[in-house]
Amino acid sequence: GKFNFTTQFPHYKEVLYRPQFGGRRLGRPVIFDMDMSVGDFLALFYLLKVPVEVINLKAIFVTPTGWASAATIDVVYDLLHMMGRDDILVGLGDMFAVNQTDPINSAVGECKYVKAIPLGSGGFLDSDTLYGLARDLPRSPRRYTAEKSVEFGAPRNTDHPELRQPLVLEIWQNVTRTVDKGTMITILTNGPLTTLSKILASDEDASSVIQDVFIVGGHIHLTTRNQGNFFTIPSNKHAELNMFLDPLAAKMVFDSKLPITLIPSEAQKKVTSFPSILERLYLTKRTPEALFVQRLINRLQRLQKMHERYQHMDIFLGEILGAVFLAHANSPLNATIQVKPIRVLAPGEEDIDGQIVIDEKQGRLVKILENIDDVACYHSFADRLGDQKQSAVVGSFSDQERMWSLPHYNVRFLES
Repeated sequence: GKFNFTTQFPHYKEVLYRPQFGGRRLGRPVIFDMDMSVGDFLALFYLLKVPVEVINLKAIFVTPTGWASAATIDVVYDLLHMMGRDDILVGLGDMFAVNQTDPINSAVGECKYVKAIPLGSGGFLDSDTLYGLARDLPRSPRRYTAEKSVEFGAPRNTDHPELRQPLVLEIWQNVTRTVDKGTMITILTNGPLTTLSKILASDEDASSVIQDVFIVGGHIHLTTRNQGNFFTIPSNKHAELNMFLDPLAAKMVFDSKLPITLIPSEAQKKVTSFPSILERLYLTKRTPEALFVQRLINRLQRLQKMHERYQHMDIFLGEILGAVFLAHANSPLNATIQVKPIRVLAPGEEDIDGQIVIDEKQGRLVKILENIDDVACYHSFADRLGDQKQSAVVGSFSDQERMWSLPHYNVRFLES
């Protein structure tokens, strides 16, 4: 039979938590495009802790051409519920990379690129469960519901077709329609560029409302010794995973007129020290989100030490860099930025796709983050998570169980 919370808990109630910002002056509107790797969840925690006067997170795009299945979107909903941000919209992107879907049935497609993601070992299975910690998060009333309704071409409706998971283009249109007139949007991408390329292809006015794009990923191929973080296809040593997983989308985005700041794997490697980030987290205040992140990073470090197939775990720490850099845009952590003409290679060949080269003749000028103060990054990340402001509303699923078991359990937030 169906599992039913109302049977288990006498005072079960579905509640959505939406913040009341009152007269606070909100910061730049930001959309976070994530592929649900563990590093993206660390970055999302940080973005939710940055004062809303600095970053106003409007929406999340989930790009499942990366590290997890579409249904893993539930973990995103749970994290937002924990932090009291059920107001943030979440849109689901395409399952396959550009030109990889079947021309007749878009539900199936080629796995030419996505096969590079391991099933376990930090890949699909681990991302689906956040390394076994996902169920420690409180459960959100918002859940992933497949696109199964007559209105959208299915032979029959699901139990609740009105709860169909919104798609990224619908969320994009909602955000652009509701932001103040003249306000520009900043996009932070932590995964493949499938979703952003689709927006550019479907909305001719998209570039006119996008102020900045911060892309976490890519590897600048300078010399034969200069290798990326691509470890599952040995023949392609100079690509980076986000670029390889959808090289045509990456090429489309970098060939566009968008103002791009690239945060390549070389820069990310500067903030991949488990001891350094854990040392700072141990010293910070013990908010629910800080404790959860501490446990998660501890588990990554333990896996790296215990199992040979988990040696790449530290690359996920580097994924916090985009969020930290964006939050410090006005005081960029002693950052070194160069402007260089780059070009993304996407010839359809497995050993070349996703590589980025310097091309003085045909390259597109983009800002590239080359160096940053790693100690300052660790301090910023840990201090934000330990800040009592914008902290968790419901700390864990155990807290929820207590709420649902007692008739008058108070939650320190405004219910809506």
